[in-house]
Amino acid sequence: MKATRSSAPLFVGLLILTACQSAGSSSPSAAGSLAAGASAGASAASALVCDGDVSGQLSRVCDKGKLVAFTDPAYPPQSVIDEATGEYKGFDIDVTNEIAKRLGVTVEFTTPAFDEVVAGGWSERWDLAVGSVTVTEDRKQVLDFTVPYYFTPAQMATTTESDIQTIDDFAGKTACVGEATTYLDWIEGTLTLPAEAGDVATPPAGLKSTTLPTDIDCADAWNSGRRDFEGWISSITTVEGAIADNYPIRKVGDPIFFEPLAVCFDKAVADRESFVDAVNKIVQDMHDDGTLTAMSKTWYNGIDLTTH
Repeated sequence: MKATRSSAPLFVGLLILTACQSAGSSSPSAAGSLAAGASAGASAASALVCDGDVSGQLSRVCDKGKLVAFTDPAYPPQSVIDEATGEYKGFDIDVTNEIAKRLGVTVEFTTPAFDEVVAGGWSERWDLAVGSVTVTEDRKQVLDFTVPYYFTPAQMATTTESDIQTIDDFAGKTACVGEATTYLDWIEGTLTLPAEAGDVATPPAGLKSTTLPTDIDCADAWNSGRRDFEGWISSITTVEGAIADNYPIRKVGDPIFFEPLAVCFDKAVADRESFVDAVNKIVQDMHDDGTLTAMSKTWYNGIDLTTH
């Protein structure tokens, strides 16, 4: 648990994936949305990045007039396809669109598998990922990151019928997590969050893992009657959303760690520096001018998840 942040309930009724998953399929639409209440005019105060002197990967993005960005449309309110319009909407979508707006380009969304994103070596198939990717020391070996644009706590949960009461009660038991997630890294003892993330709880002795393609698949398995695992780890927001949707689930203990979530870039691109710097400045400006706070409050029931 992070000692400097409260573990009081954030909100219920919301399902997001925090730095963890991808549907791994192509999207039918490349359109996006700006959340109501977000600072839509914030970028008008300064010149568009692409109107200035640009070079390297940034120049290529500006020349094509389009930012190709990873997203995962399986997790509202982070990213989802609006059934009525066929367009993307959500917190990550609004963040991506605002970055593109301040660059002076449009957005094309793409949905590769999440493990492809965190592995690096994108071959410029997409330019960046605004997909709630957790900053870890291991990922820094192949990815560059901006300053975090928001933070979420990781939460353990069990079924309502379970006798488990504390995190230590999971000793020797099995927890379900999404594939290629920081939650899996935590169980396996390989999680390498940066120092600014704060304290990380020690996994219970002998805790084992089972994985499903996405976080919410674990909750769905319980909801369908499966009982071959005793625990589930996901974002507290995802867990509370499942509880609000009447899944047979309850939280156990305080958050086990807090995840800094940032925009990331492929380190294999040799001339990426000016592009990374430009987007990093945009994200910091969005913090400073209140745009990120407004977007967070719009999508997360008035809660500001952009600070910790």
